[in-house]
Amino acid sequence: MDHKIELLAPGGDVDAIKAAIIAGADAVYCGLDTFNARNRASNISFEQLVGIIRLAHQYQCEIFLTLNIVILEHEFKSLTKLLNKLVNTTLDGVIVQDLGLLYILRKHYPTLDIHASTQLTTHNVGQIPFLKKLGATRVNLSRELNLREITAMAKVGHENDVLTEVFVHGSLCVAFSGLCYSTSASVGNSGNRGRCSQACREEYETTESGNNFPLNIKDNSAFFDLPTLIDAGVHSFKIEGRIKGASYVHTVVDSFRKQIDGYFKTGELLEDGERLYKVFNRDFSNAFLRGDLNQSMFIDNPRDNSKNHAVEKLSSNKGEAISVVQIHDIEQNLSDEKSAIQASVFDKIKYLSIEKQQLTLHIIGSEGQPLQIKAIVEDTVQAAQTHLVQSTSLLAKTANNAIDQSAIEKRSKSLNNGHFYLSGINLDRFEHGLSIPFKELTLLKNTLLHALNNHQTIHPEVELPTLANHEKVNKENNELSILISGIADVSLLAETNADIYFKLPDAYKRGCVKYVDFFKENPRLIPWFPSVLIGKDYDVALNILEQVQPPLIVTNNTGIANRASELGVEWIAGPFLNTTNSYALLAMKENFNCRGAFISNEINHKQIKNIARPEGFKLFYSIYHPILLMASRQCFFQQSVGCEKPRIDNGCMLSCDKSTSITNLKGESFAIDKQKAGYPSIYNQDQFLNMDIIRDLATLFDGFMIDLTNIGAGDKTSPDKNVLIQQFEQLLQGDSSFESSLHALVPESTNVQYYNGL
Repeated sequence: MDHKIELLAPGGDVDAIKAAIIAGADAVYCGLDTFNARNRASNISFEQLVGIIRLAHQYQCEIFLTLNIVILEHEFKSLTKLLNKLVNTTLDGVIVQDLGLLYILRKHYPTLDIHASTQLTTHNVGQIPFLKKLGATRVNLSRELNLREITAMAKVGHENDVLTEVFVHGSLCVAFSGLCYSTSASVGNSGNRGRCSQACREEYETTESGNNFPLNIKDNSAFFDLPTLIDAGVHSFKIEGRIKGASYVHTVVDSFRKQIDGYFKTGELLEDGERLYKVFNRDFSNAFLRGDLNQSMFIDNPRDNSKNHAVEKLSSNKGEAISVVQIHDIEQNLSDEKSAIQASVFDKIKYLSIEKQQLTLHIIGSEGQPLQIKAIVEDTVQAAQTHLVQSTSLLAKTANNAIDQSAIEKRSKSLNNGHFYLSGINLDRFEHGLSIPFKELTLLKNTLLHALNNHQTIHPEVELPTLANHEKVNKENNELSILISGIADVSLLAETNADIYFKLPDAYKRGCVKYVDFFKENPRLIPWFPSVLIGKDYDVALNILEQVQPPLIVTNNTGIANRASELGVEWIAGPFLNTTNSYALLAMKENFNCRGAFISNEINHKQIKNIARPEGFKLFYSIYHPILLMASRQCFFQQSVGCEKPRIDNGCMLSCDKSTSITNLKGESFAIDKQKAGYPSIYNQDQFLNMDIIRDLATLFDGFMIDLTNIGAGDKTSPDKNVLIQQFEQLLQGDSSFESSLHALVPESTNVQYYNGL
């Protein structure tokens, strides 16, 4: 076997990164204190990053930087300053969620390797060429995929020269990554900004099925599935854990390193995985990978399960219950083992240094000879390195502007940077009163910088041009659009001239064709494609697009967007593509002929108003809809009201339409709703109703949408749809008197996101 597998480790702080390196990671991903999706991690400074890259490369380990959040319009100026520095390091890759940042990187920083974050929810084969066109060289696949689906994705990755990586260990989100709004909807703490408040780990009032942590699932571990993932063609095995400490990281990475190396050497898995239970865990499951979404994935304990595992193991060995004294002994032994692990790890990493390299300059020259600058670089690991550069001009006597200590110091400021500490300038071997043209002295300094940068090109700073903000095509009116999902609601077509979007299901029977005929019979309906389309469901959705080829679609799925672009079908980016900046609009327009986009409901009015409209591009906003908090491939009913079926399957997806609610310990209730052919989802009890934006930003938008699907309503009585349409139409025509009657129609509503923002 010679298939190269990358072991990719997390690094939340300097010690954890060192631990990953010394444990044998092939690459480490880490974040700075800005622009990354793990704000709760300690993270690192830019100067520490430079030292970490140097240290890692000495151990043949790569460093990837996480820039994996959605970016706000005003942040691109400071983000560009950071990228201008990163591009002149030897960083091995950046991990990105935002389509606007993908656009900027591809256009202005082509030497930076781009990795698509798990936050992009990459789960079908159409999304890989989409991301490839935006410059991604690898994609992190959604954690919900099974082995067959991963194999298909890896195959398409190989065909497109895109590497694939999968999470093989660590915490699992119960929600689809990148599609969880559980805390941004209430307090603005968005997981898409690295501030997830982990509502899925919260304690709730005891459910009917007797659970207090009904959303909490076990940690992921594919420790014994590595051979099948290798055969699937996956390139990178990724470990989650940037908020974990050095002892955790070292233990997990070292365990996987030994397992991988042992397998390639012998063809067998030699490690038993017991060490993984010695550090933080919530017990382990590989159910997503096996495609067996059963109740055993959940655990009613969000905290460390190490003690419980040790107790269960001893009890199983003895064949009987164990005493309180034995449990106490287990706790003490486990505590001692964890302390020993920590001490051992810190003993191993204490000699690893990321301090700046010490730089000394020796200025050498005499009359009639070229000026020489000898730079000596020293660090704690490698032998001293010497770089020598010399001028083309010869030194000559001068009465004015002679080269001296101050002249050298002035031109050497840029050498005292994130890489080097300029410790001294020595002129002992330089005759006084000599000079060369000062422009050549500057050139000499730049030549030295080039040598110190491993002879890599020094990239000039990029300054992003000011974007033109084009006016909307129809300046007078704001169009109303309506989203429906039931065939019975097609009758609404007769009651309004508004655009009608028809929401397609998340799931289908294999080979389903009924929607092809449906759209051909109702050409006024605009197909609306959902966010998640996996496997056969993507195939069916793709067939609908290809067979109908409507003049316009709305899609929340980038795989469908890519195919629409190839077919010449005009498309609008749906609200769940979470568009937050002008560069994302340009990315979709210039690369995929996108004709419009819904602006994210996660951002506030101040964050919205500075977005620049591309020429001929339409902007939309959803002003009335259920507030989706999270959607999952797993079943929410198993732990809430119970379910007679032990596992969720395709039949559940197509036929189940249950609803219930759960209540947290603060007394806040959340609706659990499952539509037929839809993913289990959790919604806020309040609907989103934002009429303020019509007053504030009507000139920015071409249209406003209202969602009449009843999804997320549970057993609530929904307002009369014809009345809602009529009143929203009057409101958009400028009659604000309908605001009060709409509030009466939708009494449980909020627009707090419009003011909280990100």
